[in-house]
Amino acid sequence: MIIAGEASGDMRAAGLARALKQLDSSVRLSGIGGTHMRDAGVECFTDITELAVIGIAEVIKNLRRIKKVFDQALQQIDTTRPDAVILVDYPGFNLRLAREIRKLKSCHSRESGNPLKIIYYISPQVWAWKEARVKAIKALVDHMIVLFPFEQETYAKYAMTVDYVGHPLVDEIIVNHKPKEILESIGLSQNKTTIGLMPGSRAKEVERHLPCMLKAAQKLFEKSHKCQFLLLQASSIPLQLIESTLAKFQYKASICHCEEQSDEAISLRNLPVKIYNGPTYGGINAMDGAIVASGTATLETALLAKPMVIIYKTSWLTYAIAKAVIKIPYIGLVNIVAGKKVVQELIQNEANATNIANAMQAALSDPEIVKELAAVKTSLGAPGASLRAARIVIDAVADG
Repeated sequence: MIIAGEASGDMRAAGLARALKQLDSSVRLSGIGGTHMRDAGVECFTDITELAVIGIAEVIKNLRRIKKVFDQALQQIDTTRPDAVILVDYPGFNLRLAREIRKLKSCHSRESGNPLKIIYYISPQVWAWKEARVKAIKALVDHMIVLFPFEQETYAKYAMTVDYVGHPLVDEIIVNHKPKEILESIGLSQNKTTIGLMPGSRAKEVERHLPCMLKAAQKLFEKSHKCQFLLLQASSIPLQLIESTLAKFQYKASICHCEEQSDEAISLRNLPVKIYNGPTYGGINAMDGAIVASGTATLETALLAKPMVIIYKTSWLTYAIAKAVIKIPYIGLVNIVAGKKVVQELIQNEANATNIANAMQAALSDPEIVKELAAVKTSLGAPGASLRAARIVIDAVADG
């Protein structure tokens, strides 16, 4: 059984599922996932949209729905008695699930005598929060599979069974269409600077990030009409949400005087922005640079060597708690992997139109960023991460 809770986890889990099927065609896979996992042959009893919330305030608001999915997962585990449960990222949900799985006596051993294995794929970010959490994870998880070498060092210090496999994105990022083809398909010019707007894969992320991205886009366009904007729609985001945000901006513009426009009232009537919902990597590859919500998308953008600005906004409660406990200087995976600031990060109030526009302009004119991104790509490991992870899973189950 494979449990993923959001869009990037769904993609990573799908890669693992395909690799497991490749190594053992008789393996049966079920779990919580989305389109990618279902396409990979996983029988999903719940869709990830039920869990697609982020931040403490949002979790509290959706607690009843999350609890329902949690109980359903436990019931499925108790009923089907899988050989292994693979928990993919999403620690707030998955670590609690691991604790409850441990309490299920029927799951400690199958009729054959083989104990159920709890395997964690894509580590919780213990290196960003409290490293001491590794002790709690060790008590719940039989085997940890990590994507970054520094994560292996962290778990090894606590004598936990851990394997580093590299990042599956190295294999997953395949571009089948030239930038010209992508741009022409959505009505953008290949002769202008294309700036990507990547607000995130959760509804709340889009609601918080897209407005300030659009404001920044307007400022960039006012400085130079030689730029245009490709708004990347994640597969987990309904088109209606993006279109309604664009419509709100147009409405605000209609009730204000043009000479009095502010950051809160931007006219999009003349802004060359197009929504793109095709293959993600083709879209990113068609960009010259991007404004990206912090997350796996920053690594995807880095692997395609696109200069970027990382932004993030969350509820003030979540932000206050995170600021108090996060111990590393960066939140963007690109900077974390590099161990230094390669690209600009703008968080909460700093993520305003002026700052984002200025940072994007600077990134596009800095040739060193592309060189630094190439180094990040090298540090993500060799191809074959999903296959290596699948072998570890099969070996762990076979060892009993």
